[in-house]
This record gives sequence, structure tokens and C-alpha cells, in this order.
Amino acid sequence: MGFTTVRKVQYTRVWIPDPDEVWKSAEIIKDYKEGDKSLHLKLEDETICEYPIDLHGNELPFLRNPDILVGENDLTALSYLHEPAVLHNLKVRFLESNHIYTYCGIVLVAINPYEQLPIYEQDVIYAYSGQNMGDMDPHIFAVAEEAYKQMARDEKNQSIIVSGESGAGKTVSAKYAMRFFATVGGSASETNIEAKVLASSPIMEAIGNAKTTRNDNSSRFGKYIQIGFDKRYHIIGANMRTYLLEKSRVVFQAEDERNYHIFYQLCASASLPEFKDLALTCAEDFFYASQGGDASIEGVDDAEDLEKTRHAFTLLGVKESHQTTIFRIIAAILHLGNLDIQAERDGDACSISSTDEHLNTFCSLLGVEHSQMQHWLCHRKLVTTAETYVKSMSLQQVLNARDALAKHIYAQLFNWIVQHINKALHTTVKQHSFIGVLDIYGFETFEVNSFEQFCINYANEKLQQQFNSHVFKLEQEEYMKEEIPWTLIDFYDNQPCIDLIEAKLGILDLLDEECKVPKGTDHNWAQKLYDRHAGSQHFQKPRMSNSSFIVVHFADKVEYQCEGFLEKNRDTVYEEQINILKASKYQMVADLFQDEKDSAPAASVGKGTSKISVRSARPVVKAANKEHKKTVGHQFRNSLHLLMETLNATTPHYVRCIKPNDEKLPFKFDPKRAVQQLRACGVLETIRISAAGFPSRWSYHDFFNRYRVLMKKRDVSKNDKKQICRALLEDLIKDPDKFQFGRTKIFFRAGQVAYLEKLRADKFRAATIMIQKTVRGWLQRVKYQRLKRAAIVIQRYARGHLARRLAEHLRRTRAAIIFQKQYRMLRIRQAFQRIRSATITIQAFARGMFVRRVYRKMLVEHKATILQKYVRAWLARTRFLRIRRATIVLQCYYRRMKARQELKALKIEARSAQHLKKLNIGMENKVVQLQRKIDEQNKEYKLLNEQLSTLTSAHLSEVEKLKKELEQYQQCHQGDGNQLVSLQEEMESLRLELEKAHGERKVVEDSYVKEKDLLRKRISDLEEENALLKREKEELNRRILSQPQDEFARNTGEEDLQMKKELEEERSRYQNLVKEYSRLEQRYDNLRDEITIIKQAPGHRRNPSNQSSLESDSNYPSISTSELGDTEDVIQQVEEAGMEKAAMDMTLFLKLQKRVRELEQERKKLQTQLEKKEQEGKKAQVIETKMEMASDHEDFAYNSLKRQELESENKKLKNELNELRKAIAERATQNNSSNDIQDSYSLLLNQLKSANEELEVRKEEVLILRTQIMKAAQQKETGKNMVIERASINTHASWPNSDKHVDQEDAIEAYQGMCETNRKTEDWGYLNEDGELGLAYQGLKQVARLLEAQLQDQRREHEEEVETLKNQVEAMKEEMEKQQQAFLQTLQLSPEAQVEFGLQQEITRLTNENLDLKELLEKLEKNEKKLKKQLKIYMKKVQDFEASQATVQMERRRHELNRQVAVQRKEKDFQGMLEYYKEDEPLLVRNLITDLKPQTVSATVPCLPAYILYMCIRHADYINDDQKVHSLLTSTINGIKKVLKKHNEDFQMTSFWLANTCRLLHCLKQYSGDAGFMTQNTAKQNEHCLKNFDLTEYRQVLSDLSIQIYQQLIKIAEGILQPMIVSAMLENESIQGLSGVKPMGYRNRSSSLADSDSSYNLDAVIRQMNVFYNIMCDQGLDPEIIQQVFKQLFYMINAVTLNNLLLRKDVCSWSTGMQLRFNISQLEEWLRGKNLQQSGAAQTLEPLIQAAQLLQLKKKTSEDAEAICSLCTSLTTQQIVKILNLYTPVNEFEERVTVAFIRNIQAHLQERNDPPQLLLDFKYMFPVLFPFNPSSITMDSIHLPASLNLEFLNKV
Repeated sequence: MGFTTVRKVQYTRVWIPDPDEVWKSAEIIKDYKEGDKSLHLKLEDETICEYPIDLHGNELPFLRNPDILVGENDLTALSYLHEPAVLHNLKVRFLESNHIYTYCGIVLVAINPYEQLPIYEQDVIYAYSGQNMGDMDPHIFAVAEEAYKQMARDEKNQSIIVSGESGAGKTVSAKYAMRFFATVGGSASETNIEAKVLASSPIMEAIGNAKTTRNDNSSRFGKYIQIGFDKRYHIIGANMRTYLLEKSRVVFQAEDERNYHIFYQLCASASLPEFKDLALTCAEDFFYASQGGDASIEGVDDAEDLEKTRHAFTLLGVKESHQTTIFRIIAAILHLGNLDIQAERDGDACSISSTDEHLNTFCSLLGVEHSQMQHWLCHRKLVTTAETYVKSMSLQQVLNARDALAKHIYAQLFNWIVQHINKALHTTVKQHSFIGVLDIYGFETFEVNSFEQFCINYANEKLQQQFNSHVFKLEQEEYMKEEIPWTLIDFYDNQPCIDLIEAKLGILDLLDEECKVPKGTDHNWAQKLYDRHAGSQHFQKPRMSNSSFIVVHFADKVEYQCEGFLEKNRDTVYEEQINILKASKYQMVADLFQDEKDSAPAASVGKGTSKISVRSARPVVKAANKEHKKTVGHQFRNSLHLLMETLNATTPHYVRCIKPNDEKLPFKFDPKRAVQQLRACGVLETIRISAAGFPSRWSYHDFFNRYRVLMKKRDVSKNDKKQICRALLEDLIKDPDKFQFGRTKIFFRAGQVAYLEKLRADKFRAATIMIQKTVRGWLQRVKYQRLKRAAIVIQRYARGHLARRLAEHLRRTRAAIIFQKQYRMLRIRQAFQRIRSATITIQAFARGMFVRRVYRKMLVEHKATILQKYVRAWLARTRFLRIRRATIVLQCYYRRMKARQELKALKIEARSAQHLKKLNIGMENKVVQLQRKIDEQNKEYKLLNEQLSTLTSAHLSEVEKLKKELEQYQQCHQGDGNQLVSLQEEMESLRLELEKAHGERKVVEDSYVKEKDLLRKRISDLEEENALLKREKEELNRRILSQPQDEFARNTGEEDLQMKKELEEERSRYQNLVKEYSRLEQRYDNLRDEITIIKQAPGHRRNPSNQSSLESDSNYPSISTSELGDTEDVIQQVEEAGMEKAAMDMTLFLKLQKRVRELEQERKKLQTQLEKKEQEGKKAQVIETKMEMASDHEDFAYNSLKRQELESENKKLKNELNELRKAIAERATQNNSSNDIQDSYSLLLNQLKSANEELEVRKEEVLILRTQIMKAAQQKETGKNMVIERASINTHASWPNSDKHVDQEDAIEAYQGMCETNRKTEDWGYLNEDGELGLAYQGLKQVARLLEAQLQDQRREHEEEVETLKNQVEAMKEEMEKQQQAFLQTLQLSPEAQVEFGLQQEITRLTNENLDLKELLEKLEKNEKKLKKQLKIYMKKVQDFEASQATVQMERRRHELNRQVAVQRKEKDFQGMLEYYKEDEPLLVRNLITDLKPQTVSATVPCLPAYILYMCIRHADYINDDQKVHSLLTSTINGIKKVLKKHNEDFQMTSFWLANTCRLLHCLKQYSGDAGFMTQNTAKQNEHCLKNFDLTEYRQVLSDLSIQIYQQLIKIAEGILQPMIVSAMLENESIQGLSGVKPMGYRNRSSSLADSDSSYNLDAVIRQMNVFYNIMCDQGLDPEIIQQVFKQLFYMINAVTLNNLLLRKDVCSWSTGMQLRFNISQLEEWLRGKNLQQSGAAQTLEPLIQAAQLLQLKKKTSEDAEAICSLCTSLTTQQIVKILNLYTPVNEFEERVTVAFIRNIQAHLQERNDPPQLLLDFKYMFPVLFPFNPSSITMDSIHLPASLNLEFLNKV
């Protein structure tokens, strides 16, 4: 854009050329008139100069943009679009704001900062994810997000083209783009393909990057990476194509350059043991690695980089053997370069010594034959039609052949690695779409340009052509969309230059033709070029050279040296050397060179295994033989055509990388180098195309907001904004060609926006002058009046001051005299005191010195005496020990001699025959004795058989006789007398037992007295300790009072803050664990559902219904005390242990449990029989005396006490079984060594032994009780009474002192046992008068059988357990081996990964130990409570027993029993309990939880479901049904989880169940019986407490569930609010007319449109928060939780707004700060209106408040910097500097923040220890607290509405 469009007036700023700065800014100081030959200018340094003007060419200087447009994010937003404006804008952004990214239309310009910037962290990726491209500041992530979004929206493949010269940062930009895709589009499966995509980068950098003079990590090849996505746009695979590897670098490096990194990485790691066979030393020792000079790069550790490379190889699945072979090949190339080649005398031949160390190493590393390689390195084969010749080569030919072989080997290895990377990244899943990232070299021009530069510039010509056509196409589409007349724009077309290179008989064709000529040379090829293309406008011949040519590229002229073109294009390698490599003994080396003819086209180009959906229109013809193989130029042309077809089939996105300086200095900008690259990369061409049309574009809404100050009042009041804008423009700009009206935008020619900005600024300037005039007049009047009043006051005060000063002088004179008198007296007194104290001190020291001398002399003499004593003693002991050792030695030698003599004699005796005879004599005697003993036993056996037959016959006759006598006895009716005798005997036995009980009671009392004394002693100790603490407290109080008050307050405050911080951190860690547990639980549920769907079959087996998800997922054991509950606990513990080895104790558990059940059944049988005996005894007690009745009562009391003791012992046995299970389960989780296994086995055996001993005791007691019952059974009168008693036992048997429920099956079994016992009693009654002998024999027989069976079972179980433990040991050994293998694999990881893995293991271990300790502590507390309760029960029972001894009458005892039964049923009013049947539990959960809608209970008591559930739990507790409690709580928790999973986006449902879960938790606390939770209860509420069960563990489970629901609630609320925040807080105009919209570029903000659907205002946010607040209040959620919810939401508002502010330049202005402060004040007002100011929500907005204030503060002087540093305490240094860098004036009256001011701020803040991250973590969640909030509602006042359909619930 020229100078002609604006009037040339004074003070206009222009750009003029400058040899150093390229363009320099100047200001016109004199009006220019047409015809003037020069302009009078003033430069920025106040220099006056004249600028000559070419009148014929009308070349006027370029105009400068207004300052308000400088620093724009998009270069197309500039009003004047030309080269100096672009260069100045990039320079300002780069140097002053440190912004390396800038948009230029569709292009992202990236300037290399040569410094690590904190703008690529994970939180920045999330900040750009999902955002429109114009909404945020320019960034590579924004381009990647745009490509990702267009791929998903348009269903079209995308490409990101990254270009630039070496050192501009192309590779880094491509790497960050791929990191963005890997993060945003992570793989849906567990293949971790995104990690593999990123892992390919270090490998390709190692083998394809090298240090050059321009870049320390320059990519010496081009690559195109396709990242594939599935239909859900997750990464599924990738593919890489490479282009034109710089093979010449393998054998030659220029000064200050290096070979490829992999060579130096291997040399740096040569000392590793696995690399010893490579025979490597330092890189300077190898010719191929030392030609460039320094072999190191500052700040780069080659050994560490090799570890990263090897780790990447492993991650991509390259085998260790292949890795070793790769390193062997690379090392072989280094040794190949060090061959010592000796030339012969004639010079036509040369040779290599057979003892050459490097040749031997080369052959051994590649596995080839030494002699053949030695021969063919120095010879070549010539094949003719007749015969074959072997010809020697000259020294230069051998060196060229060696270098060609090295290059070929490296190229083949490079292609092999690329192929394997593609294999690792390949996927079998169908690819839906892809995004390609092209990292290709930019335009290159050096002093010497060869074949590589020619190919590179040819590729850039093709890419520039595609870029120009795409930009032109987008411009045309924009105009057509806005319905603006399209005029043809002339833009540079480089097709002629491309035809010069690739057309028929072009440069490449002529080069290929010359390569086919047998004796073609570079000189001949150059002459052909001169002859053919001399007339082309893009081809020139240098004047002074016949071996070079010039091509006029789009960027610049480049002179190419023809030398080496043919050789590089042929890429010739001798076939004999390749054949030797094909015969290598290493398979991989041989495979590299197999099928070379077929793979040559692909291998030379390095495409790898490319799989692209776009095919070339011109198919490539395969070479027929070696002579017609394709040249490098032809292959490159074909691959370039394929690349262009791929790019044309995708939507391209462009990134142009700029190198700011050649010294690689951070944030240094060289304008010459920058302009050169801008011209070369097409950025200026984009500017030219845009400037040729209508470059400035404004939406009607933005234009109206910006320029309404130029409108008239009557126009502003109209509703049609388009019509208002039309009228304004037609009035201001008279030329209609300067603007066009589109459908949604207004298009302006270049310079028109600057003209409008000038009019706007003039309008503001006039208004400002008027305001200043009025304000200054007012200020002067106010100042004069203030001065007048001040003068009067000053005079009055001055006169008074003079009078007071005279009086003061008189008073001071008198006081001075008094001071002098006192001072002189004091000085003399002090001098005297000083002399006196000095004299005393001298005397004291002198006397002390004399005394110490005497003392030291005595001490020395005493110590000498002691030393002499100890020395003499030591000498005596030494002599004694020496003598004793000598004596012992002599004795040992003598005794050994005697022992040898005796041994010799014994050996001689043992060999004698006499000794053997003695032994045989003894054996014969023994055999004879044994034979006699057998004969005697046979005789005895016969005699016993005869006696047995005699006794059998006598026994039968005796039985018959006894039967007859029994019949006679029954006829005599003497049954009553016999019963009386048996009852008396029974009373005697019971009396003895009573005496025994008295003895036991005495023992209990003694223990009670001892315990009481112990407690008293403990109390006295505690009182003493309390007194001591009181004294310490008083001492501390005195110290505190003596300290300053402010210091004490400060210390206290710091301690409180520290404690609160630690508490918050602990809560946060715990709740994060809960959150992680919730996530894992959700994932487990999803996997379980998937498995159910996949594996569902008719034979599918479901889990037991009582084994809920809580038992499998929760970390808390069951509260059940029944046998089934115990089994579930065992299963649960085994599952929690997470090991199959824990199953080893299941057999023992189940069998021991079965034995306990048998004991329980036996106890119930005895209970039934005892009840029957009691009823029979009542009939016989009519004739008894009062003493007999008392004795009977005592016996019954004793039996009751005995039964209670048996019950307690059974419970104790169960507890021991549980302890055994837990101990074994815990031991099963610890498999570190065999010692742990042995300890576990020992523990198991000890527990088993104690259980067996306890069983023996139980059996004896069972035997005694059974004998007593059998005695009582003989007292029945008739069979009729027997039937009646049986029926009564079957229907009414119960234990009066037991709460245990007797199942129906157990009662039937007990009845059958009684029948059998009675029948056997009748059969054995004939043995004696009362049948006691028979009953005893039968009982003993049964017990013996039972004991024998149990003993056999026990022995079998023991053997099985031993076998199981052995298997367990084997399994543990296998597990240890697996862990050792895993540990070895861990050692192969990088040090960072090892540290991270170790930390994870240590954290896991500490977490498990913490949980175990916590569980142990809870178990001990629970046992302590149980023991205390048992002690109370025993004390009460003892007291009851003492009271019952005073009871004489039987009727009173019966009345007492009836009264005990009636305790449970006497109340008939509603007691706040709800009863339901077990089978109705699913219906209860469904009606009350699963299918319940919050609207159903909206008109009832808040949290009604929680109250109903508690009343059901209370009834289950009341009836002592632990199974019911456990099942109901488990079903409730699972039901709530199911509802929340179903309604995971419903705020109302989530809030409803959060309120009910918290209320249920509060009820369990309030009615737990714990005094700490009952302080606010009424007497009625205390009656509703739980009686039997301690639900502490379930309270913890409910607390964790509440945390999960709270986190889901926050997630839902944040999902609703987050889309509103940016629009409402930053973009919407809360204060109309305050914000002024700046000119936008090509990428307008998506939210800048007035009618946008996504536009929100602050009222919408407040309305939504009102909805949240009303829902939570209506559902009865605790106020403390509501406060925490809004604190979290306000933090999210703060974080999202501040993050957006930090990433958007367009909103960092003074007006935005005002809008922010207004919006924040509205939010604070809302908090006060809802009484939420105590929630801490307002404090979370503090960073945002300070950011708003920072935007509004002055930013000029050092005082301003200090004020900013003292104010912005909640913002980090990076955030403050970022906001200052982004600060943008909205109009010309504001000033930019200078770089010096920002440096001043950084200097003030350098002492801060701020965290390094720039953005706030908007996903951070504060730890939540659920404070105890008791309810005032009593359970009996709650009404059940009929709408809940809970008719099956019965009120108790």
C-alpha cells in the first residue's frame, strides 16, 4: 500500500528503507505538495533528514499504522498491510511482549525464542481444547485444535504444514502439535498408541537430526506423519513418510557441524558393558565424527539421550537383538571411516592391510568375510559382453567407494527403522480420518549450494504454489459467502519455475539423461542447461562461471554448483560390496540389502511403509533391471507428487517458523534475517493478496460498538444496526469503492480503518479538550479559595506559635540547670562504683587462681597413682593368661595322642571274628524268645474265645431274668418313690454346683477388687499428671502474658493457619482417594456390565444376592456376627487381599465354622431338653418343702448361669475364629520371604490347637448336661404326657436369658434328638432301678464315637491344610519370581520412570499399612467396647443371682420370667420404628430410592427417605437382627449408587440424594448412643437410639458415599456454568458503552457477535446459581454444604476467567478491568443476599479482583511498580508479567506498558517463591467437610405419605 491514499500532512508517520534496520520509522515535519522532489522527515532519534521521491514511479513511503493497532494478534487486522508494518508488528510482539506466535490470516507465524517457555504444559493444552481459534491468543495448540475440530465437524482429513529454514523450530512445533493430538485424542483402548507416536520423536531425532551452524538439532530429512483417528476421533495409529535424507553428512561435516546424533550417543556410552564389543572410544577418534571440530553440544548429554532412544525403541516394540544389531551397524560405519588405505607406487592401485584393526572390527560387527571385504574395497569388476575384468582402483576412487558404501549402509538402516516405527504405529482398526503433520525443510540458500539444496527448494516451490492457490481460494470463498462482487486478484504464480525444474527436458530430465550417458559429466550437463534454458526468465547463467547455474525462485535467486550433481543423483554403490553384505551371518544385516532392485525406489526416498488413501494419477513403472533403476531426483519427484496429492485432498493449516537471529540468542531480533524468511515462506505474499482486496473486515455489531461515537443521537436510537452503519459510512467516506457491505460484515480497503480511527480520535480529543477546560477552571477556583482560607489560618497559628516559643525557651533554661546538677552527681557516683567493683573482681580472680593451682597439683598426683595401679594389674593378668593358654595347648596335644591310641585299638578289635560271633549269638536268642511269645499269645486267644461264648450265654439268660423282674417291679406301683429318690440325688448334685458357683463368684469379686484398686491407682497417677499439667499451663500463661500481645497473636495466627493448612491437605488427600475409589468403582461396574453382556448364557451363574457390591468394593468389614456373615467377612477379606493365595485358609475356616455350628445345635438341643426337665420338675414340686423349692430354684439359677457362660464361651470361640481368619488373610498378602510363610503356618497351628482344646472342654460340659437331662427324662409318668411335653417343646421352647432366635429347622432337629434319647432310655432302663447306668453307657458311647469322628476329621483337615500350605509356598515362590522379573524390567526404565515407579510402590505400601493400622485400631476399640459391655452384663447377672437367692416362692420366679418376656411388647403407641418382611426389602429399595422422584416428596419433611430408612434400621436393631441391618444398609448404598449413575447429569436428583445421604449419616450419629453426638437430643430422641449394633463402620462408608455424591454435584454444576463464564465475565458489556472493540483480523472472535447463541450475560449466571441455591435449600441440604458448593463454583469462575484473561490479548485492557470489577461486585452482592459471605467464596475471587485492579492501575513509574507488587499478592510473578505483556490500549489516549516497567516489576518480584505454572487448575476441588447437624424431628412424629406406596411397612 502506498502513500497516495492519505493526504500528506504534517505529523504523518511513515516507513523509509534503512540498510541496517531494513525499515525505519519517521514523521513528516512539513506538508507535502504534489511535485515536491523530497519529503522533510524527523526520525525517532530526532534527526532531520530529506527523503527523495521518484516522481516518475510515484514511489512514496509506506504509511505507519496507528499505535493502537501495533501488537495485534493477527497481521491482517492492520489497517496498512505492507512489509514494514508486518515486520514491526512481529518485532513488538516478540521483544516487548515475548509473544512468539502471531496469526497472518490462515498462517501461524512462529518465531524461535531459543528459550524454554512455560506455555506448553498440560493445563495450557486443556485451556485451548474446545476453544475457537480466534478466541484465544495465537498458539500452535490453537492451530492443532482447529484441525482437530474441522476433522470432526467437516468429516475431512486435515494437514498441518510446518516449514521454515534450519533452526527456526519446525521440529519442535510439529512435536507440540502431535503432543496436543495425543492428549486430546487419546486412544480409547489400552494400546497406548499416543505414547508410541510421541516415542517416535527421540528415535527420529537421533538418526535424522544433527548439529549445523544454524541449529543444534537440525532435521536433515523431511517427514510427513499421519495420525489416524476412529469414528469417535480417538487415536488408533500413525504412519510416517520421510523425504531426502542428507546421506552426505554421514561421511562429511562442515566446520562447527556434527554427524547424526546417534554416532555421538554411542561413543558417549561406549563404556557400558553391552557396548564393549563395539570397540568404540571417544568421537574425536573417528574420522566420520570429527571433521566438524567440537564433537559436543553445550547443554546436551549424549549418553542420557541414548538411554531415551533405547527406551523409545523398547516402547515401540523393537527387540533387544535388533537394537544390538542397529548399534553394531552404526559402530561399523564409524570403523569403516577409519580404514588405513595405502596407495601403491604407481598411484593406480591401493591396498588395505589385513591387520588393520578397524577393518577387522568392521567385518566382525557386520558378520562378513574379512578377505573379500579387504579385496573389493580396493577393486571393482568390469563386465563386458565377452569377459569380466577385475580392476584396481586409485586412492581417490577407493575413498569415494568407501564413502558411498557408508552412506548406503546408513540409508538402508534409516529406512529399516522407519519401516519398523510404522509397523509399531500401524493398527488393524479401520481408519475413519487422519491429521497429517508435515515437518519439511524450508527454502535454503548457502554460499555453496548443491543437489540437496536444489531438491529442497524444488519442494518449497511446489508447497508455495499449493499455499498461494489455497489462500486465493479462501479469499474467493469469503467474498462469495458475504455476497460481495468478486474482482480478480493478480497473485504470483510460480508454475513457470516449477516447469523449468520438472517439465519435459527440464533440469531434472536433463540430469537423468546425463546420468544415463556412460561418460556423462557435470560440465556437459551444465552446457546442456545453458543451451536449453538460456531464454527462460527463471534461469540465468553466472557471468564468471561455466560450472554453475542460477534459478530465480519465488523467494530469491539461488546459484547452484554443478559439481557432484550427477554422482548424487546416481547414488552409485558397487554391487560386489553389496553382495558381501548380503552374505552376512547376521540376518538383519543381510535383510537390509535383499531385494534391492524391487525396493530401491522406496528405500532411497525413505518413504517407509506408507499407507495413503490417495494414489498418483500417473503410475510409476517398475525398473526392469539395474541399469534402468530410478535416479534420486526421479524418486524425489514422484514422492513429492504423491505428497502434493495428499495435501490437496486435505484441508491444510500452515505454520511458518522464523529464525530471529543466527547466534541462537534468546529474544534477539535481527530484522534482515526476519525479512528474508518472511519473503521466502510466503507470509508477505499472503499479506499482498489480502491487501489487494478488502483486508479489513468488521461485523456490524463490532463496528457499531466501536464507532458509535461518530454517530448522531437520532441514528443511535434506531434498531437496525446495519442501516445505521450504512448511513455512517456513506456520510464519512465519500468514495464507495473504499468499502463494501456484506451479509454479516463490512469490508474496507487498506487504510480506511486508520482513517476512521483518526476521526474517532479527533472526536475524543475535542471532547477531552472541552472536559479539561471546564475541569481546570473549576480546579483553579477551588484552589484560590483554599489558598485564601489557608493564609488566614497560617497567620493565626504563626502568631500563637511565637508566643508559645518564648514561654518554652524560659522553661527549658530552668530545666537545663536542674539537669546539669543531677547529671554531675550521677557521673561521680558511677565512677566510684566502677572502681570499687573492679577492685573486688581482681581480688576474687587472684584468690581463685591460687586455689586452682593447689587443686590441679593434687589431681595430677591422684591420677598418676590410678594409672600405676591399672598398669600393674594389666601386666599380672597378661602373664596369667599367657601361662594358662600354654597349659591348655599342652593338655590338648596329650589328650589327642591318647584318643588316637584308643581309636586304633578299637578298630583292630572291630575287625576280629570274635566280635561278629558275639553279635550273632544275641540275635538267635531274640528270635527264639519272639517265637515263644507268639505261641503263648495264641493259647491265650483261644482261652478268651471260650470264655466269651460262656459269658454270652450267661448274659442272655440274665437279660431274660431282668425283663421278668422289671415287669413285676412295674406292677408294684413304686414309680413315685423312685422318682423322689432320683430328684433328691439330682438336688444334691445341683447344690454342689451352686457351691462351685459361689467359689467362682468369689474369684470374680477378687478380680473386681484388684481391678478397682488398679483403677484407683491409675486415677491418682492421672491426678498427679493433671496437677503437673496445670502447673505447666500456669507457667505458659505467665510467659504468654509477659510476651508482647501482638507477637502472641501473630504466633497463634500462624499456628492456626498452619494447622488449618495441614488439615485441608489431609482432607484433600483423603477425598482424592475417595474420588479415585469412586472412579475405579465406576470403571469396575462398567467392566462388569460389559462382561455380563458378552458372556450372558443360559448357564450363567449369578453372584449370591447377599454378597453385594459393597462387600466386594468397600474397604470396611461387615458388622454381622452370624455364621453366614462371618463367611462373607472371610470372602470379603480374601477379595480385599487381592491374592489367590489367600484361599489357602478357606477349608480350615469352613470346617471350624461347621464345628462351631454343631456345638451351637447341640447347645440348642440341650436347651430344649432342659426346658422340658424344668416343666416336669414343676409337677413333682407340689409335695416338696420350701427348702426343696429354694434348692430347686438355686439349681435352676446355676443352670441358667452355666448356659450364659457357655454362650459367652461360644462367642469367644467365634471371635477367635474371626481373628484367625483375619490373621491368615493378612499373612496371605505378605509374600516377601519364606519366613513370613513359616510365621503364618505357626500361627495357624497355634490357633488350631487352642480351638481343639476349647472343643474338648465344650464336649465334657455337653456330656455332663446330657447326663442330667437323661436323669430328668426318667421321671415321666405316661406316654400321653410325653406327647404333650414334646408338643410344648416343639412350639414354646426358648431360653429365658438369650436373645438368640431359634430357627425352625434347629427346633425340629432338637425334637428328633429328644425322641431318640427317650427311646434309648426306655431300652436301657432295665440295667438298674432308675436306668442311670444304661444312660451313662449310651451317652459315653455316643460321645466316644463323636470324638473319634472329630479326631479323624481333624487329622484329615490338618493333612489337607499342610498340603495347602505347601502349595501356598510354591505359589509364593512363583509370585516372587514374577516380581523379580518385573523388578528387572523396571531397571530397564529411564531414571525418571524408575523414580516415579518407586514412589508409586512406596505410596501404595504406606497406604495399605495406614489402612491396616486403622482397621486394627478400630477392631481394638470395638473389642474394648464389647468387653466393657460384657463386664457390665456379668456384674448385672451376679447382682440378679444374689437377688434371686432371697426369692423363696416359685410363683414369684414365674412372674419374673413373664415380666422379662413382656418388656419387649408392653408399648403399643408408635415408637418411631418401621417393620417389614425380608422379602419386601427389594420393593422398599425400589419405591424409596430407585424409582423415587424428588417432586414426590417435595411437600413433605425434607430428607424423608433418610428418616424412613433409619426407622427401618432401628427396628432391625431392636429385634437384634444383624443380617437385616447389614442387608438393608448394603441395598440402600447400592441403590443410591445406581440412581446417581443413571442420573449423572441431573443436578436436582444428585442434590436430593446428597441431602438424604447426609441426613442418614447424621441420624446414625445422633442415635448411635455416643455421648458426643447426643448433647442436643431431647429425652424422647434419646429413647430412639440404637441398642445392639455399633454402625461406626457404615458411617464411614456413608461418609465416603457423600463425598462421591458431592463431587458429582460439583461436576454437574461446573458443566452447566462453565460455558457461560467467559462470555458473561469478559465479553458481555455489563456497563454499556465502556468497552471499545478493536479491529479484528482474519480470525474473528466467535463470541463477538451480538446474536450469537453462545452469548451469555452475568444475569444468566446469577439466575443459574439461584436455581442451584433454591434446589439445595428446598431439598434440605445442610447450609454448611451449600456454602462449600458455592465456594467451589466461585473458585471455578475465578480460575476459568483468569485463565482466559491470561491467554487473550484482546481482553487485557482498562475497560475489561472495569467490567470485571463490576461483575465481581454483582457476584459479591449475590453472596450477601443469600447470606453466603461466610462461605469463603468471595475469597476465591481474590486473584481475579487483583487482575482487574492490575488492568486499571497506572503502569509508568517505580512507585507504580511497588504498588502493583504490594497489591497483587494472590497472583504469581508469571501471571503479573503475562497480564502486563498482554495489556492493550483500546484507544490512543492509553499508553502501552514499557519493557523497562515490566523488567522493574520482575526485579521487585524475584524474591517470591511462586509456583511455576501460569494457569490456575480449574479442576481443583477443595476438600469437603460434613459437619454434624442433628435434627430436631422425633421419629414418632414422621408421617408416611401414600404416594410412596410403602403400605407393606408396619408401624411398631
